[in-house]
Amino acid sequence: MEISGAKLVIKLLEQQGIEIVCGIPGGSNLPIYDALRDSSIKHILARHEQGAGFMAQGMARTTGKAAVCMGTSGPGVTNLLTAIADARLDSIPVVAITGQVTSTLIGTDAFQEVDTYGLTIPITKHNFLVQSAADLLEIIPEAFRLAESGRPGPVVVDIPKDVQKEIIEISEIPNAIFRKPERAEGDAELIEKAVSMINNARRPIIYAGGGVVAADASADLLKFARRNSIPVVTTLMGLGAFPHGDSNYLGMLGMHGSRSTNMVMEEADLIIALGVRFDDRAVGKACEFCKHADILHIDIDRSEIGKIKSSNLSIVGDVGHVLHELVEKVEVSIRIGWSARIASIRMMYPDIRPDEQDTFHPLNLIRVMGETLPDDAIITTDVGQHQMWVAQGYPFRKPRTLLTSGGLGTMGFGLPNAIGAALAKPDKKVVCVSGDGSFLMNIQELATLAEQRLNVKVLIMNNNRLGLVRQQQELFFEERFFASTFESNPDFASIARGFGLPSFDLGEQENPELFLRKVLGQDGPCVINIPINFENKVLPMVPPECANREMIGG
Repeated sequence: MEISGAKLVIKLLEQQGIEIVCGIPGGSNLPIYDALRDSSIKHILARHEQGAGFMAQGMARTTGKAAVCMGTSGPGVTNLLTAIADARLDSIPVVAITGQVTSTLIGTDAFQEVDTYGLTIPITKHNFLVQSAADLLEIIPEAFRLAESGRPGPVVVDIPKDVQKEIIEISEIPNAIFRKPERAEGDAELIEKAVSMINNARRPIIYAGGGVVAADASADLLKFARRNSIPVVTTLMGLGAFPHGDSNYLGMLGMHGSRSTNMVMEEADLIIALGVRFDDRAVGKACEFCKHADILHIDIDRSEIGKIKSSNLSIVGDVGHVLHELVEKVEVSIRIGWSARIASIRMMYPDIRPDEQDTFHPLNLIRVMGETLPDDAIITTDVGQHQMWVAQGYPFRKPRTLLTSGGLGTMGFGLPNAIGAALAKPDKKVVCVSGDGSFLMNIQELATLAEQRLNVKVLIMNNNRLGLVRQQQELFFEERFFASTFESNPDFASIARGFGLPSFDLGEQENPELFLRKVLGQDGPCVINIPINFENKVLPMVPPECANREMIGG
């Protein structure tokens, strides 16, 4: 049969099980869009390519499967770059299919031409510049294999317009559906050594990160911790990997973790690092991090081993597989002395919470969310103070229920991610917690939310400031405030209504807490502006370039 490159792309996406793609058409990808018109795949027309990329991330983060975004050449590609880089740093499987100018025009500074291949080399797991339509038969399935296997990440497929229009003759489309490979097994001898380290440790701690979530290993993590009575701390990306409220859970460590968690880490004699990369926001000053403890590091990415923190024993392999082995092999232990010492430290450094009568304190607002929403509700955040308040205060009990920009820290992440999550999981409640600064970054996606009528609630914590910038200026720049205050701030509730969405200002409600609970319990989209005090800070906090034990505040 005869088929064009564009139609072949769509057929291959259908074959991979893709049901939704997010993107924006333009001159260089119109042949693909023309082919998409006749497909069963649902297209979500974003209002900005960055929004499309983050919507794809929202789908991928909630399902663990590669999701697809599309953009045209030139500005379409450059608008996608931030979302692609964000996916790379947080190990999210996304396939970005981009249009490119006709092959003969590449390198001539043609209209809307940029070097997509060159631009995306540093921010992708892999990328392709397609030379012929026939190559698509291998490239598209390979893109999905690369995005999902091993340590997940984004893959870019750049397709010149003439390749999209090229007609080729094939007898049939080969069955090239990517099936996730078997888990990468860790070395059996090293696993036995790890078991010995764990059984012999007196004060072990599990330090779990996003790799546990990516490996779908939360169930085995719970069994492992309970079997050997090992306390668990998580990174920001690991929140939800271990249930909040479990007796073994100590909370989040690091820059804005709880003081008691960071202090307990100081007394450990073994750190069992699972799917983490020892980033600065988690470990503070690396050379000071748990310097009296041995480190057992388990990660699927060999390049992360020893990159920041040396380990006494490392296992390169799928965290899920290694955890499953450890559950079967470690001794049953109670560790009464270690548990008693941890309880003592937690009493010495209790979490300080605001007065519950202070309705508009962010931690009280987040407490109301936690009490109102079901355990499987999906929370997305933007980046700033509100992100850290959510991390500190929301009771995450299930994996893939927190979608946040950890590595790149991208403002504008929250709303389009929430849209993507709601597209992938229409039966779940989705809440986007944003700040007034972050929300303006991708506010145009309110149009997409209104168009799709998704079950997304948007809570904007509005202090007329770039809150986290102002906080650092106050604490570390002798209160020299500059470029962190918005002299003019829009009426978000009115703007949202202009997009056709139900919207409210919580400050105008007679009983704000009851009103918030009511709105969160309802279905459908809604935007709520919430005035908060600009003097509220995220505390405790580890100052830049300090050890975690040197926390201030709180």
